Amino acid sequence: MEPLRLEQDKLDKKGSLSKTIDHVQKTIDLLVAARQAIAADASARGPTLAKLKRPVKASLDQVNSDIKDIYSAHKDYSKALDKKFKPQAMPTSQHDALASQPALTNRAIAMHLLREGQFNVAQTFIAEANANPNTAATRDGQDGDSLMKDNNPTHIYDMDRDSAGALQSSFAHMYLVLDALRNDHNLNPAIDWARQHSHQLDLRGSNLEFDLCRLRFVELYTQHNPDDPMSGPLRALEYARHTFPNFSARYMRETSSLLGSLAFAPALTSSPYKSVFFNHDAWEHAASSFIREFCAMLGLSEKSPLYTAATAGAIALPVLEKLERVMGEVGGQWTSVNELPVEIPLPHSYLFHSIFVCPVSKEQGTDANPPMMLPCGHVIAKESLEKISRGNKRFKCPYCPVEGHPKEARKVFL
Repeated sequence: MEPLRLEQDKLDKKGSLSKTIDHVQKTIDLLVAARQAIAADASARGPTLAKLKRPVKASLDQVNSDIKDIYSAHKDYSKALDKKFKPQAMPTSQHDALASQPALTNRAIAMHLLREGQFNVAQTFIAEANANPNTAATRDGQDGDSLMKDNNPTHIYDMDRDSAGALQSSFAHMYLVLDALRNDHNLNPAIDWARQHSHQLDLRGSNLEFDLCRLRFVELYTQHNPDDPMSGPLRALEYARHTFPNFSARYMRETSSLLGSLAFAPALTSSPYKSVFFNHDAWEHAASSFIREFCAMLGLSEKSPLYTAATAGAIALPVLEKLERVMGEVGGQWTSVNELPVEIPLPHSYLFHSIFVCPVSKEQGTDANPPMMLPCGHVIAKESLEKISRGNKRFKCPYCPVEGHPKEARKVFL
């Protein structure tokens, strides 16, 4: 990756149009100045144009040179990309789980469009997909129509226009609140929404309403208006008197700590409250929390499942491509059902369910082969337990000298 990184650095240095724009503007300034000089004194037309010729030519030559550098940088970077990532056949599978379920795929696409605020595109997609349902791929000697009858994936949503419109209205409101929060730093719409759903948020154990009100306290604390003698800490104190009693039962320690910051008002930057009052990520954190809770109210995940699946698939693609190539060379077959034969190193944020791999057999646990905890505390798969106990006899743990009986083992739920 080092050659690619070097080309990336080169592209960052030479691939910008900022210098070119400056040289173009310089040429424009020369021409404007010459026009003004000629307009002011017509007799100076000849000398002015004569003096203009050389600097204009030099400026245009510089523009051409800049463009050549940009073109060269992009060309070299493209070559480096082609050299590093050579075109390769994508892995294929004879068993595509979604081939016979086009409605599920269409539903995921439509939901993604709605969540991203692409409402017009989503409505058009839903209408066209419902008007022309996709036929399933031919499989096992059946045609697409018979598979459609068997699986019955008729419409992408199982929802009418009213329910789709309700979702659109909900997400439209979400984006209005986010726009006010991120772009205008206006907390009022988000706080109003949190208060309207205060009971549901409390049941979920959410801190959203308090976090928003705390950010409002910090905002008032740091605002100084020369025309308002109550601005700054005094205005924040007034807000705290009206708002913080609502959170006293659950956030007594936090509210007391915030009020204690008044003693450090003249020197907050050197106080223990510096991280609270000078947190540049506070607004983005509030926006992310709002999205998470808003989607949870709708029974949805924070991120679009389509985005999550596509990103995870892109991360896994190189591993699957290599697996496909190696298995093709050795003549192997992918015999696993509903699981991958290799481990995919996904980031922590993409790990949603715990997976148990037996330390003895190295096989992944399933419902039929669950993890079992031995009397000594070690955990192995049920099939491994049956093998070492030879049916129903006493056995010794493969990792310690403690003996036990299969009846003493307990099933582990992850």
